[in-house]
Amino acid sequence: MRYYELTFKTAPSNEAVSDVLAALLADVGCEAFTPTPTGLRAYIQQSLYDEAAVRSVVAAFPLPDIEVSWTCAVAPDENWNATWESAHEFQPVALPGGEQLHIRPRQAFGSGEHPTTQMMLSLLAMVPAPIRLAVDAGCGTGILGIAALRMGAHSVFAYDIDEWSVSNSEYNYHLNIPEGQSTYGGTFTIKHGDSRVLDGVHGATVLMANLNTNIILADIEAFAGTLAPHGTLLLSGFLCTDTPRIIEAAARHGLSHQTTLSNGDWQAVMCVRA
Repeated sequence: MRYYELTFKTAPSNEAVSDVLAALLADVGCEAFTPTPTGLRAYIQQSLYDEAAVRSVVAAFPLPDIEVSWTCAVAPDENWNATWESAHEFQPVALPGGEQLHIRPRQAFGSGEHPTTQMMLSLLAMVPAPIRLAVDAGCGTGILGIAALRMGAHSVFAYDIDEWSVSNSEYNYHLNIPEGQSTYGGTFTIKHGDSRVLDGVHGATVLMANLNTNIILADIEAFAGTLAPHGTLLLSGFLCTDTPRIIEAAARHGLSHQTTLSNGDWQAVMCVRA
């Protein structure tokens, strides 16, 4: 599989700018991100690359007074994902109850440090027990599904459209819940695909989706249909300016808004199915 390497320079260059840029680039197909001293480096499959879409991201960048420039080159013909792994060590992630996970991330939102992930973990801790089935939609590194198991979920169903994320989630699952360990007895199932894999999944106690606005709005009907009556939907990955649209879409599908958490420009919401 061949990739392009997109190199972005931002002025000013800081973590907040890179986070927003990575979220917007994920919308147009970029799969992995590496911060640089002057901005961000992103990778995209050559078959998915749309120059006009990337130009639109740059032209409509939502943070004020930010200059963004970029270049595109063919990624070196090497296993650059192995290079990514060697440069990103295991990240300890503290759960709300005090336990720790260890995650080897392959994408910007998967290390556990990003505000959206932290808010999702906080919301997950608010879901009343028992959690019979937790769904991790667009699981990335698997961090939310693994956290649900560590918090007592009976079973987890996870999926992602990115094959690397599927393998990365499996790796992180076995890292945090060794085979034969009885302390965390829940089952972990992961599939490769988009929200259509939810067609056979029903009765979820909680569904977690730390994605982006466009995907959430496109898939929220499937999310609602997967939940059990009184099931909980946890959503993040979007800027606060998009929260009203998310809540309105949830309401149209029978989900009542319960809680909003904020961290900088990011927000997360909890909704409950009637």
